[in-house]
Amino acid sequence: MPIPSTAPAGLTTTTPLPIICPACKDASSCPKHRCNKVLTKSCETVERELKTRASVEQPRRAPSLACRAADEQWVDISNQRLKSTQLGGLYPGSKFKGVQKSGKTSYEVAVKIQHVDLAESSMCGYLNIKGLTTEFPELTTFFEAEIIGPKHSFLTRKWQAEEQFDYTHWKRFPAFQPYLKTFNQDGFAYDFYDKDFVFMRWKEHFLVSDHHLRSIDGASYDGFYYICYQRSTNQITGYYFHHQSEWFQHLTLEHDNERSFGNYEFR
Repeated sequence: MPIPSTAPAGLTTTTPLPIICPACKDASSCPKHRCNKVLTKSCETVERELKTRASVEQPRRAPSLACRAADEQWVDISNQRLKSTQLGGLYPGSKFKGVQKSGKTSYEVAVKIQHVDLAESSMCGYLNIKGLTTEFPELTTFFEAEIIGPKHSFLTRKWQAEEQFDYTHWKRFPAFQPYLKTFNQDGFAYDFYDKDFVFMRWKEHFLVSDHHLRSIDGASYDGFYYICYQRSTNQITGYYFHHQSEWFQHLTLEHDNERSFGNYEFR
């Protein structure tokens, strides 16, 4: 705000005033604003114009997230977060490697987990298999996992898997034996939080290189995997099921301790 001068006797408030820098508050010492021009406006008019200018002036925006103010949400990509959680070796960026056996033939398999949401009993990632077909020597599919627990039961009830198929596949896991007589009862819910074994279903949805390709000669991802993960050993075993494929194709995976980021989030 300009500082009014003491007017000599006999002068009115419309007496010309020297220009006073609003930033430095001193017309005599500011080399940028020092001049001999005078204002012909009254002190009240100058004060009113400065207040009006300040009210419409926009705040300076922070150039980056690192120095933004708490209320400057405009610089953020999104206020929504899809936070990941962890359960043993199941976390974003975690990798598993092993083989899938079909008869006497073994195929190299690598799995990379992309996201884990324990609150929703879900997980997703990529499954890579080598040597399955001559046309596609290496296939990578995107899969989603249902973690058996409060939101998903041992009974599949989809993907052409009837209760008898669930029974014949789950019972192949030694850790499932205590639940043979109760897994299909109403109200039974497996609590994976405090258990060493985590049961899942992995459903492949599409080929990563071409999501429009629905069928491949000599390969199929129309079925799904019955999965058992042991937290204490970081090992995964599973059996692939599809009513038109060879039954009980055995999957075994070991955790890859390669350095990776243990946590990130989708936005």
